[in-house]
Amino acid sequence: MLRINELKLPLDYTEEDLKLKAAKVMKLQPSDIKTLKVFRRSVDSRKKQDVHFVFTVDVEVDADEKRILKRTDSRKVQESVFYHYVPVENRRHSSFRPVVVGFGPAGMFAALTLAEAGLKPIVLERGHDADTRTKDVRNFWEHRTLDTRSNIQFGEGGAGTFSDGKLTTGIKDPRQNKIMTDFVRFGAPEAILYTNYPHIGTDNLVHVVKNIRKEIIRLGGDVRFGCTLTDLIIANRYIHGVTYRTEDGALTDLETDCVVLALGHSARDTVTMLYEKGIRMMQKPFSVGARIEHPREFIDRAQYGSAAGHPTLGAANYKMACHPPHGRGMYTFCMCPGGTVVNAASEEGGIVVNGMSEYARDGENSNAALLVGIEPEHFPTEHPLSGFDLQRQMEQKAFDLGGRDYTAPAQLVGDFLKGQKSVKMGAVRPSCPTGVTPSDIREVLPKSVTDIMAEALLLMDRKLQGFAMPEAVLTAPETRSSSPVRILRDDYYECSLGEEPLGGAYPCGEGAGYAGGIVSAAVDGIRVAEAILTDEHAF
Repeated sequence: MLRINELKLPLDYTEEDLKLKAAKVMKLQPSDIKTLKVFRRSVDSRKKQDVHFVFTVDVEVDADEKRILKRTDSRKVQESVFYHYVPVENRRHSSFRPVVVGFGPAGMFAALTLAEAGLKPIVLERGHDADTRTKDVRNFWEHRTLDTRSNIQFGEGGAGTFSDGKLTTGIKDPRQNKIMTDFVRFGAPEAILYTNYPHIGTDNLVHVVKNIRKEIIRLGGDVRFGCTLTDLIIANRYIHGVTYRTEDGALTDLETDCVVLALGHSARDTVTMLYEKGIRMMQKPFSVGARIEHPREFIDRAQYGSAAGHPTLGAANYKMACHPPHGRGMYTFCMCPGGTVVNAASEEGGIVVNGMSEYARDGENSNAALLVGIEPEHFPTEHPLSGFDLQRQMEQKAFDLGGRDYTAPAQLVGDFLKGQKSVKMGAVRPSCPTGVTPSDIREVLPKSVTDIMAEALLLMDRKLQGFAMPEAVLTAPETRSSSPVRILRDDYYECSLGEEPLGGAYPCGEGAGYAGGIVSAAVDGIRVAEAILTDEHAF
């Protein structure tokens, strides 16, 4: 099979157009192509008067492939290379079932990999199943009644379930291909396999995570909701069990020699418990900022020009970063085309915002996080968990500024750049479902962050004209883009108790400080599962 790169086609292309283009590059007749499958499709919008698609396709031909390769440009036509995930051999001899704590992307794919190997994992998730969790989140948005166990941060699917379901990643691990094909296997749109900026959408993710759970159970696993890890049972520097609390307050001991700590970036109480047990941790840089909202149609026109609104394009994406001359850089993160800003609080008395889109991305506004990095030297103290304190300070200030009822503080970009408090919103209607209070977000975020934001907004406006429009809305704070702590682990993915290894405890994913999104967290979950499967010394 051959792979053909850089096939440029107009927005209203047909499948026949794609076949004709591929045949021309290979110097064949279209009838010589037996099969054609899209491997990658991206949008080239650098010239607004010529927005078009760029394809990479895999073709099976009724011709001599070696001769075609010899007579064509090697940059255009190559031999197709496919990645097929090969499960590692299960060399684990233990009779105990592994326990997976957390059912976000890392925990889901760790549990799925272990279940597929026949280990029948037990999953403990403090939040609720996806359907109940959706009701909990809607209840919070409508009635301001926060369930601290089941919310946007906790529950089936993790924080990613209520997001854009973005599947872009900077990692190069080939396991990400397994993640994508598994998502499709469990109900995600097939387009995620070839689009340049793949996303599932929160509406689809709810169904996908439920199907993954059903598969784990079908394979003999067990998923227990409303169960919060409260203790590790340790003897002779090995895991001998875990203790968890159910929703009715009952404590249960569960015997095991293997626990996957896929906690997510918001399980501060569990991380604190682990620290108090003596698990080694360190401070980790993280980023904070605000969500910026523009009208979706404005972003579409800015990116696509007159092609904006074309049915094959959908809502426009953007990704920017800049470094003002007198400070750290700022970057956009988790851009949600046609989405909403959501209140993602998980602790009483604090506000956190995030972005969410459905698959259609047809909302009135588009939003993205504007984030500035904070290094450990700027944490309040040298304590490994000091980053949590810094996050809480911002979240609690936002709660107070918003009126102490989970209304989020927001400010017009024009007012922010002038250094004045907003007294009313403008033409851009804020989408946050718990509402916003016109405020000055400088009262929430550190001065070092807002100073950089002010400079960087103007620099980004040069890249995407109108980005700093005065009536765009800034809603704060976004504090949970990643964890401010890393649970240290060795080459075997096990953590340490003091200075010595702790056998059978495997921290992974975003909460442990080893991932930064759905795909990278899921890949880390697979890596840890593989380490468990190849551990021949488990008793």
